[in-house]
Amino acid sequence: MRFSEDSVSSPNNAEISAGGTTPIRKRMGTAERKRQIVDSAIQFFARNGVDGQLRNLSKELGITHTLLYHYFPTKDALIQEVYKEVFESRWKPEWEELLDDESLTPEEKFNAFYLDYSNTVLTYDFVRILIFSGLSDHSISDRFFELLRKRLLPRLIRETRKYCGRSDTSKPTQRELEFLMGLHGGIFYIGMRRWIYGQAIYAAESPNTEQEIIRDRVQSYLHSAKSLFAQ
Repeated sequence: MRFSEDSVSSPNNAEISAGGTTPIRKRMGTAERKRQIVDSAIQFFARNGVDGQLRNLSKELGITHTLLYHYFPTKDALIQEVYKEVFESRWKPEWEELLDDESLTPEEKFNAFYLDYSNTVLTYDFVRILIFSGLSDHSISDRFFELLRKRLLPRLIRETRKYCGRSDTSKPTQRELEFLMGLHGGIFYIGMRRWIYGQAIYAAESPNTEQEIIRDRVQSYLHSAKSLFAQ
């Protein structure tokens, strides 16, 4: 038996009749229902991990398990939609344009990029879903790190070499990549402290502390890179 989006309702979709107390089922269109499922799945996976049972998600939504599978025939299909929403949709082409801008110095590029990157991705759902994926099937974490390897890391290595006075365009070495990931991971750790460990990063009266941390780590990375990799 197949259910349509009009065949069930949740408490959030009920309206009160003109007479007073009788709930009226609100019909939800296909796009609206799908949007509701994806939004709820993002928060569900962020709380419970990608191993969370979809029957529990159905209960939270107030819909049948059958209806959930009507929109997403497999759990993997729903996870891939969550990936597109939480990860792909936040990727900014402007980051690549920024790093390719010849009018800026490498230090200016690193600071501008990581300040915006941290504001964009170090959110509750992004950080927790990425960590949970790494602890389970890697379906999301592998895709995201591949995106970094293709579109971001080579540009950051190129700018690091420029800062070090090097002009070669050879493939990044494993040593260069690991050194860069120390910076990248250090900035991501800001989000982990907040959303995984529940630790405050800075006092409420010091709202600029996170930006100062990022600038300090960028400066430390570039200065260390010059001593290690300069010609």
